[in-house]
Amino acid sequence: MKNKAIIALAAAALILTTSTGISSVHAADSVMPANHITYTNNGKIVTPASPAVEVDSRLYMPLRALGEVTGKYVDWDEFRGSVALTEKPELTGKYKLNAANLAEGIKMGIGSSLTHVPGDPDNVFYSTADRGPNGQVEAGGKTRRTFPLASYTPSLYKIQIDQSEIKILEQIPLKVNGKNPTTGNAHVTGLPNIKGRDEAPFDAKGEKGLAYDPYGLDIEGLAYNAKDDTFWISDEYGPSIVHVKRDGTIIERIVPKGWAAQVSAPLVPAREVLPAVYNKLRQNRGAEGVGITPDGKYMFMSMQSPLRNPDKSADNSRQLRIIKLDLATLQPVAEYVYMTEDAKQFTGLEQADIVISDLVAVNENTLLIDERDKNVGDKAQLKRIYAVDLTTATNILGKYDDEKAGETLEQMSLADLKLSNILPLAKRTVLDAVEHRYPYEKIEGVSLVNGNTLVIVNDNDFGVDSPTADNGTELWTFKLPYTIR
Repeated sequence: MKNKAIIALAAAALILTTSTGISSVHAADSVMPANHITYTNNGKIVTPASPAVEVDSRLYMPLRALGEVTGKYVDWDEFRGSVALTEKPELTGKYKLNAANLAEGIKMGIGSSLTHVPGDPDNVFYSTADRGPNGQVEAGGKTRRTFPLASYTPSLYKIQIDQSEIKILEQIPLKVNGKNPTTGNAHVTGLPNIKGRDEAPFDAKGEKGLAYDPYGLDIEGLAYNAKDDTFWISDEYGPSIVHVKRDGTIIERIVPKGWAAQVSAPLVPAREVLPAVYNKLRQNRGAEGVGITPDGKYMFMSMQSPLRNPDKSADNSRQLRIIKLDLATLQPVAEYVYMTEDAKQFTGLEQADIVISDLVAVNENTLLIDERDKNVGDKAQLKRIYAVDLTTATNILGKYDDEKAGETLEQMSLADLKLSNILPLAKRTVLDAVEHRYPYEKIEGVSLVNGNTLVIVNDNDFGVDSPTADNGTELWTFKLPYTIR
């Protein structure tokens, strides 16, 4: 290109740079389409989604398209009026779990969470496999939740990645300090806790009802606290956060206010410290992510979907909640609004099908958030890991929970948030897995090693609904071209 034809980041002053379209340009002597320009990035020819325009012998391009040309992610924050450009990571490895089936038609699987323990080798992690094999069938004119292996014990798995394979080094079954009346031993199950509140459990055919387990867990997230050498688990049922020893013994359960009165579970102390509004979770859309800061001071928990606050009419809300607790007191100290992507920018995607699937606490002010749709393969449009900044976000703890006091958080529109001076968490993309043709529905485990190695793993739900050979557990590693600390 000639020197006078420059690609200017300052084009933001002339062009609405965060969309694929171009707004009106200030009065100029000459405005021409620049279709004759060829673009290369690191020697490879690239084609921007939106063409540049030539204005008075200068070349201007929307930042979104400029990001495509230069190989950067571009994120627009309309609450703060800011644009973030981030270098893209390099895919460095793929590892598959090769393990025997648990039963006919039921694959072995892990991947509902992922965490790396400081001091362990860089290729060693801990993971879980949620509540065990479950599915849905039509029976008796109703859709019923089935548990074909009702005695399955949710467990922690110590794993190692090596030579394209995930190896299970150790399985640590979760247990109570005593006898669980549901199992007849110390082990817990993945069965629901509370009759009339949680999904009713049935056998594989959906014909016979199963017992509820007051200690049952639907594990979705895992974090490690180096201060006391224990794990914390996020559980969808409560929604709760469960404190666990290294040997799998459950110490205590953090639950919403009012939860303990609904169930008898004397073997595990229930601390009612989460706001009561968390009882309004959507079934099977509870506490999805948990993260602990490296200094062991704070713990964060994220909900998978909007609370049904005041009711299911809020299912299409974009506002999800992330709560922060002081680990010394186990009391909430802050709550933040996480805005999911607008489904309208995608094709045929429902807002309610955009969810959070994991969380990593990099430090007190930075989180990694796993946001995804529920599509698979070529139909997938949203499988992203965001770096989230808390420094300017509004602490809404204790506010916008009660419909009687005005609109709830989940009822608010984008304009309502702005009118109430609520700043959601600031987001920037660190991985777009769709660009790497990620084949699975659920990225549910995320970890960060040494600040610059991003690791993701899928939850295959034991292949209950699709027990094909390609529906296994697979872990991918990426090298970031920068360090997140």
